[in-house]
Amino acid sequence: MDVSVLLDPTIDLPRLAEILDGLGHEGRVHASRSWNKARQRAIYEAAKGQPIDLDFFVPPSVGPLVEVVHDLHNTLPLFSNSQKRFCKLEGEAFQLGGYNHASTNSFTGPGYFVVRMANAKDGPEHAGEVAIDYNDLPKHKPASWPDIAPNEGLIGGLVYGRMIDFMHKVSTHVAIGRAHKGKPMNEYFTLVRKDVA
Repeated sequence: MDVSVLLDPTIDLPRLAEILDGLGHEGRVHASRSWNKARQRAIYEAAKGQPIDLDFFVPPSVGPLVEVVHDLHNTLPLFSNSQKRFCKLEGEAFQLGGYNHASTNSFTGPGYFVVRMANAKDGPEHAGEVAIDYNDLPKHKPASWPDIAPNEGLIGGLVYGRMIDFMHKVSTHVAIGRAHKGKPMNEYFTLVRKDVA
């Protein structure tokens, strides 16, 4: 479905969320993959302040170490479609963890991360946002996931090292993020959560 009419000249975020909520998963993925960098940037700014918490990424009904898949579309010129996979953790400082499931994993590594609410160290501009933080790693994972590895090395460190993604909610299943490495980067991505069967 073409939702561009809701994005130009200004973004009608409530109507966009309503339309996205009415689509199935594949429709939401298709819509989000039509957004170029300029549109993702505009949607990210429009969605700032929308309530979001950890339950967006792994709903409360999902048990520990059960995988929740989010289809990802970023604004890079190559390898723009992949997935972030999340799970609930038990007995750890962080409630959620995850990794990047992508065709590039063989040379970048899995890009493990923890998920937390933004805190004072992140700065007041991120209050109320969710942070996907590559500077900490989960201690546990589902058995099917790759081995947990630090985000280091020539390529893995370049891609994931020192990175935090700050997330804004667009609709019930769709969120949009911006990468930061000490300062905001000009890189955005969408996540579309699959419902767990």
